[in-house]
Amino acid sequence: MRSPARVGVFGLLGSGNLGNDGSLEAVLGYLRAEHPGAVVDALCGGPEVVAARYRIPATRLHWNRGEYRTASRAGAVAAKGLGKVVDVFRTAAWVRRHDVVIVPGMGVLEATLPLRPWGFPYSLFLLCASGRLFGTRVALVGVGAGPIGNRPTRALVRWSARLAAYRSYRDTQSRDAMREMGVDTARDEVYPDLAFALPTPAPSAAPGPPGPVCVGVMAFHGGNDDRARAEEIHRRYLDGTTRFVRALVQDGRPVRLLTGDACDVAVVDAILDAVDSPLVTAAEAASLADLMDEMAAADTVVATRYHNLVCALKVGTPTLALSYAAKSDALMARMGLGAYCHPAREVDADRLIEQFRALEKRAAELRQTLAERNRLAARQLQDQFAALTATLFPAHDHPHVRTRQETP
Repeated sequence: MRSPARVGVFGLLGSGNLGNDGSLEAVLGYLRAEHPGAVVDALCGGPEVVAARYRIPATRLHWNRGEYRTASRAGAVAAKGLGKVVDVFRTAAWVRRHDVVIVPGMGVLEATLPLRPWGFPYSLFLLCASGRLFGTRVALVGVGAGPIGNRPTRALVRWSARLAAYRSYRDTQSRDAMREMGVDTARDEVYPDLAFALPTPAPSAAPGPPGPVCVGVMAFHGGNDDRARAEEIHRRYLDGTTRFVRALVQDGRPVRLLTGDACDVAVVDAILDAVDSPLVTAAEAASLADLMDEMAAADTVVATRYHNLVCALKVGTPTLALSYAAKSDALMARMGLGAYCHPAREVDADRLIEQFRALEKRAAELRQTLAERNRLAARQLQDQFAALTATLFPAHDHPHVRTRQETP
């Protein structure tokens, strides 16, 4: 009799980013449906949250509890350096206990947001190198990737991808970026983002006019190469978004402010202070399911964070992207809304209002388009999970898995 598969999940999970946690939830749903006997645990950023919310054992990703705090004192700097050494052995010991480790989605191979090489890229490299050393199959599933200017970060990302036993991407641009970094992607596939596998909330009753507009905000300061002008980028983004919300209120539209990460709350507070109106309210979303509930009840969504966009598109609500990276443009194009993107770095409130009104004029047509694209995404994700099972688990251990062609 075969022993249960020992499966680990790895990443910045339980740390306040709803998109990351949504990707984890999708993978756990797959494991519980197709591999119910698997023994699952996590090495992650927020182990207490993951253990409580998803009912799996979880271990802290870093030995040093101050890993993501700026170190200025000598003691803090020394602790960070020691932590990097200790994490080599902690990560290796954790990986060795597993048959399979899954990195569920997330932009783990990109630097579209500020990122230091000795942070998560180093942790991912330790994971993949340990997997290769001990024969544990490491799978990067539906991940995001992008061009990386910083040479140490690019090297760590490239070697992590090369050492993984399985790779799939959430868009073609991600696969192309890894190919350009020197990774052999000939066998790598592209599938929709894992969050499209999450349950969709039941449709809400149609609201009477004027309907609510969900505005998903972000503590946006540019990307990894924008550190010198990060505050200028943030100020421009906040000013433009605030002007847009004020214009909606002047039109009598109720506005619901949404976040996707704990750090976004400061942006919500700034907009609430600047636009003092009972028409503007803020939601307290603790999961992608909460975000989808909010967005399903809206007439229209305008959002910045990638997984805010995923949620809005998944529930079929006409959506306009405040795009901060190529991944957002690719997602919108894939779902048939490529014309409705606006640069987050240069938010022009007047132009944004024009695009918003054009979007609303085509709302009925776009809802039909989204319904069709969502059906396609669901079929493609069935293929993703079938491929994952075939690669990571013994053939006789997955009688439940059906490919898209076998699905009635």
